[in-house]
Amino acid sequence: MKTKETNKYFTLLSLYLAQSIPMSFFSTVVPVIMRMENYSLESIGYLQLVKLPWIIKFLWAPLVDRTSQNARQYRRWIFISESFYAIIIFATGFFNLETSFTTIIILMIIAFLASATHDIATDAFAILILKEKERSLGNSMQSAGNFMGTLVGSGILLVIYHYWGWKYLLFLLAAFVVVVLIPVSLYPAKKQKAPVKSRKNISPLEFIHFFRQKKIIGHLLLLFLFYSGLIGILTMIKPYMVDLGYDVKEIGFISGIFGTACGTIMTIPAGMLIRKIGLTKAVWVFPALNLLTAVFFYSLTFTNHPLYLIYIGIAMLWSSYAMSSVFVYTLAMKIVRNGREGTDFTIQIVITHISSLFIAVMSGKVADAIAYRGLFFIEIILALMLLILIPLFFKNNFYNKNGNS
Repeated sequence: MKTKETNKYFTLLSLYLAQSIPMSFFSTVVPVIMRMENYSLESIGYLQLVKLPWIIKFLWAPLVDRTSQNARQYRRWIFISESFYAIIIFATGFFNLETSFTTIIILMIIAFLASATHDIATDAFAILILKEKERSLGNSMQSAGNFMGTLVGSGILLVIYHYWGWKYLLFLLAAFVVVVLIPVSLYPAKKQKAPVKSRKNISPLEFIHFFRQKKIIGHLLLLFLFYSGLIGILTMIKPYMVDLGYDVKEIGFISGIFGTACGTIMTIPAGMLIRKIGLTKAVWVFPALNLLTAVFFYSLTFTNHPLYLIYIGIAMLWSSYAMSSVFVYTLAMKIVRNGREGTDFTIQIVITHISSLFIAVMSGKVADAIAYRGLFFIEIILALMLLILIPLFFKNNFYNKNGNS
């Protein structure tokens, strides 16, 4: 692999690490503590609403595109949003999780707002600096960065939190976010030019035009359903383990460290597979793995939950999710219009977030009503539904029109 190409991958990896580690920490520590304080599963599910900025980020994505003529200007957005992200994280450390819960939730929402803006700019930056043949492995770096962030944020930092406490760990996270920006500051982004044709005419409602493309409905449905067989399990896996009798350190290692390490490792094979066989063949592989994972967890509820089966299930869960993410990112990068890279990619990923948020919120309600076994069975149905509908999604020529194979 050439040095220039390696530098691209390392830069992208660092960017996604910078945004994902603190987010993963917030998303992991609070639900575990809430469950240990006997909050209901439904309440834990509703906590997912702090991710709302990631759902509505398409509203300001056109502004990021309009003010960025090249990769260097997208990098400017990255610096601004990530610096603000670090400031909010630092400020959050001054509040106590037990006595200032509402304040911390508000700060979490603001932090997610900054992180969402960083993500818009980073995705567009990646589209511009990656060549067509580099995108599958480039998206492996994106997915790997996200899962390494989860590995650190929900695993290692959860264990450290047990010893250090809230305040000093948040200070460390803020410092980390600043330090990880160094690689992108050294990348020669000024050489990467964005298509500027009609860029000045980008409307604040530009995202509406994305949905007006012919035969795009099948693509939108594919995005909406792609993670559906996994999200409910992912949302409830830690409360599930709490109810099985595992403590914070055990959950941190099994799910946070071991599980996400499996996911991180599997991003590279996923990228290589997509690069070798193409999207129209790969689209069958990952939903099949998701279905297999859902079936495994449903079957697990009929056992006495031996530890080795827990490890197998966690490895399957995070590996399937990581590999599916690589596919979704690669597909989304190819369905963008020139000059609207940030807007179009954001819209597509937001669709997956909307689906995930809906399932995540409902998963707590479903688990409270019909137990974990019922939830896992519904996940099987959703995963199977996606596999059945895939031929309809790829029946039209939308993907061929956009140069996909």
